Amino acid sequence: MSTTLTSGSGVRNPGAAEQAAPRIRRSSPMHRRRSIAAWGMAAPFVLFFLVFTAWPVVSSLFMSVTDIKSRDLQNPFSVNLVGFENFSTVLTDPLFQKAALNTLYFVVVGVPLTILIALAIAIALNTGITKLSGFFRVGYYLPVVTSIVAVAVVWRFLLQPENGLINEVLGWFGIQGPDWLGSTTWAMPSLIAMSVWRSLGTLVVIFLAGLQSVPKALHEASALDGANAWQRLRNITLPTLRPTMLFAGVITGIGFLQFFEEPFVMTQGGPLSSTLSVAYLIYNTFGFGNYGVAAAMSYVLFAAVVLLTVIQFKVLGERDDATGRRRRWFRRTGGAA
Repeated sequence: MSTTLTSGSGVRNPGAAEQAAPRIRRSSPMHRRRSIAAWGMAAPFVLFFLVFTAWPVVSSLFMSVTDIKSRDLQNPFSVNLVGFENFSTVLTDPLFQKAALNTLYFVVVGVPLTILIALAIAIALNTGITKLSGFFRVGYYLPVVTSIVAVAVVWRFLLQPENGLINEVLGWFGIQGPDWLGSTTWAMPSLIAMSVWRSLGTLVVIFLAGLQSVPKALHEASALDGANAWQRLRNITLPTLRPTMLFAGVITGIGFLQFFEEPFVMTQGGPLSSTLSVAYLIYNTFGFGNYGVAAAMSYVLFAAVVLLTVIQFKVLGERDDATGRRRRWFRRTGGAA
């Protein structure tokens, strides 16, 4: 018979642990009491989730296939099912197409710009800046914890054409600054600049955490083999940061797709709807009482979020060939894979 030696208790049978803690049967009173206690603890969250999340989602899905409007709230059972007519109306609406193009412009420019600048700052804080690094980290993160409305109001004053600080500084160099928020050319870039500045802090913290996982021995070995900083960044740091970049891209893309506060506070969607976003248009449509069409717009935006996330997983998802390329590069340069 096989035995197991335990400290301080001599020799015992390996099955003693199982005998000491018998499995509780599902039909036993103890299992029922534990189940009741567990559900009692979870009941508040489940209740709030069903009332404030699940029910609104189901209701909005039903609204998207009906012709419900604000006048139907007193008699909601009188609405008619229209199928996918609301979605057809949304996709063929010129104003929605304009808002969709504005949102696409905001995402395509803003997300890569935010990731690149945040990555550069994180690398500088991780390797180049040794003094006051904590001060810089806190400074970059402060805009994240500041109210977006307060940030938008401050930026609106900075971008004023007559006495705004940005145009004042440009005037020192003899440059006549434009009407940033009143120009169809500069309004959207102004919102992108403000959003990038505000979103940097979160990504800097995420990239700093990711950079801690990059083995320093790989950098030291490659430096000894003659690899310069760009080669180490391209073949060591970036491949290792792929999961971190994926997470950063997903959360930033979802946030930028749903941008609402910036145009709401700074431009009200103008000038000439050049900063009108899909989220802002949904808000206005709900305000006008056209609930069915607004719900359909919401699900189109949800589909765009899913599509963007899938694309990012395809582009930035972990690949076996990335590790293979890195190993081949080490072999080529004489390093140890």
